[in-house]
Amino acid sequence: MINMEYCAHESVQKNRPADFFTRISNWTSRTAGHPLVFILAFGIILAWVITGPMFNFSNTWQLVINTATTIVTFLMVFLIQS
Repeated sequence: MINMEYCAHESVQKNRPADFFTRISNWTSRTAGHPLVFILAFGIILAWVITGPMFNFSNTWQLVINTATTIVTFLMVFLIQS
């Protein structure tokens, strides 16, 4: 005879990392889609543009925004697929 309580417990144990990822990705999707986050992102870009002349539009100045946007884009691909 199969102990159903044990089987249910086993399936919960096996799915915990997936459940955790699902919870995190759902929260991140809701948060990233919030209007305040868009305003924050727009503010960051605006601040980056304004600081361009202060840094003489250097390669490092460009690298900062390129690196940041690449990281965000890379992580958002996984959220979109989730």
